[in-house]
Amino acid sequence: MAISEAQVQSVLKQLVDPNTTKDFIATRSVKNIKIAGDDVSLDVELGYPGKSQFEPIRRQVVQALKQAGAAGVSVNIRSRVVPHAVQRGVKLIPGIKNIIAVASGKGGVGKSTTAVNLAVALAQTGARTGLLDADIYGPSVPSMMGLGGRRPQVEENTMLPLANFGVLTMSIGYLIDEDQAVIWRGPMVSSALMQLLTDVRWGELDYLIVDMPPGTGDIQLTLAQKIPVTGAVVVTTPQDIALLDCRRGIEMFKKVQVPTLGIVENMHVFICPHCGEASHIFAEGGAEKLAATYQTDIVARVPLDIRIREDGDAGTPIVAAHPDSEQAAIYRDMAGAVARKISVLNRRKIEIPVVAA
Repeated sequence: MAISEAQVQSVLKQLVDPNTTKDFIATRSVKNIKIAGDDVSLDVELGYPGKSQFEPIRRQVVQALKQAGAAGVSVNIRSRVVPHAVQRGVKLIPGIKNIIAVASGKGGVGKSTTAVNLAVALAQTGARTGLLDADIYGPSVPSMMGLGGRRPQVEENTMLPLANFGVLTMSIGYLIDEDQAVIWRGPMVSSALMQLLTDVRWGELDYLIVDMPPGTGDIQLTLAQKIPVTGAVVVTTPQDIALLDCRRGIEMFKKVQVPTLGIVENMHVFICPHCGEASHIFAEGGAEKLAATYQTDIVARVPLDIRIREDGDAGTPIVAAHPDSEQAAIYRDMAGAVARKISVLNRRKIEIPVVAA
């Protein structure tokens, strides 16, 4: 007796994508089911980039359908990142599917390092990725991306972003000298940032990472209200004062209806390079309590490691400079977790045209 489409649907409803913990039917991942006798073919369209996951998922689906009675099973796996919902009433940016804000309640917690490595790690998965340096007073993206001293070209009154490591970037740092201070009041800063966002030829992007200025003041709140953000990643260190500020950052995003995708705990632990002893210099356990309070996840615990700092200072993020290192793996896992969390959010009711990833 030939297997039916209803049986195929039932089998796939019981299968859980290990990366999203959602079944393939609930996430609308299954496409083009075709049945010929006992043979079944179908497509599985993942809502996140990750070619390394294609084969494990293909094997999972094939095995389940054969156990249900299918003789031959052909499964094609692909990725397609789509636009997801943003704050109500905020104007969308054409061509940019999802904007991820990387924020912190205070400075000095490694926010820019997180943003840079997140962007490069997403690009390494094949996602079309941009990085906007929103820290007008202290832009660090040009230096950390190895693009210091460069100037963007201007065509038809729009700037062309500068690219490195597969990531398109824009920063006020490209428009001023490195030793020049920006002495502007809040409204000028907000206006300048919106120009860096909207007057740039980004093209088609799956993700635009926005390295937000530190803090939760008027500028940060204004930006969170004006930029169409899919979700936020909040960066902290383990000590109590940083966690208090991180809490304020999460509360700010709640007020403007932006979901927190996860918490990054930087400087989680220090491993002595000489004896190998682990030391929690900035305390421990606080991030877990914070994540539990706001029902979110810790998407990365990044150690206090000199190589991360050295690579950042050299303009080669560690995921590019040392892709096989344990530290790079932490950032790649973080990027995968963030992309998968976005994939299960509500899609925009009116989607802009998208191209398969």
